[in-house]
Amino acid sequence: MTALRPRRSALYMPAANERALEKAKTIAADAIIFDLEDAVSPDAKDTARTQAVAAASSGEYGKRELTIRCNALATPWGADDVAAAARTPISAVVIPKIDSVAQVDEVSRALDAAGAPATMGIWAMIETPTAILDCRAIAAHPRVAALVMGTNDLAKELRAAQVPGRHALVPSLHMALLAAREAGKPILDGVYNDIKNADGFRAECVQGSEMGFDGKTLIHPDQVPVANDVWSPSDDEVAHARRVIEAFDAALAEGKGVVQLDGRMIENLHVDNARRAIAIAEAIAELAG
Repeated sequence: MTALRPRRSALYMPAANERALEKAKTIAADAIIFDLEDAVSPDAKDTARTQAVAAASSGEYGKRELTIRCNALATPWGADDVAAAARTPISAVVIPKIDSVAQVDEVSRALDAAGAPATMGIWAMIETPTAILDCRAIAAHPRVAALVMGTNDLAKELRAAQVPGRHALVPSLHMALLAAREAGKPILDGVYNDIKNADGFRAECVQGSEMGFDGKTLIHPDQVPVANDVWSPSDDEVAHARRVIEAFDAALAEGKGVVQLDGRMIENLHVDNARRAIAIAEAIAELAG
């Protein structure tokens, strides 16, 4: 069974804040996004870049997946950010406001020019109307390793009310989800701003999980345990998944064309979902170990 890389929780950490970078070493997030963009003031951009590179290269973050959110190439800092990130052992650069494949190509060329390995991917942030309309092509780009929803900016661009349930954003979220699934790429839900509203945050995580997102981007360490819990298969779900596979394999061995378990029909789709649940559970266990 192929192990998956869990991305239940991807935590933004402001790279200009040394204490935050140190704390990130102890937080149980699956991925850390060293942030050079929104969380960093213009006068701290250079410091943040230097500290992000040092942190990403330190080897002190265990099995967490490390990424760096660069400023867009069109900004005064973007080119230097991408060039610096290219020389670190991160898995991907996170690029804001990707509107087109041409922009992805531009970032990919900048990574290559700076000596990045071909395995360094791009997490494309989908946060504008143009990105939603072009997300199918963006997701299909060979260097795009994941889509990341920028729901704050998207809501602003759409002039949508940010109300519980995110009803105004749901069609756009589904468009991006369809693009990611067609391309076979993971996709992460956007951030939840009200860090004091634990019930609201859990509800949005449940919504995102039910919609099909692979995890959630986070802005506060206290959000990590909830996201990890929501996107982790429960013991009962894993046990049921194993029973589904056993029943299906037994039926095939006996030459049966119809498979039932607990009075329900089992098809290839259910078996695929069961195998994925087990793979995720095993990957989470490996990460924790």
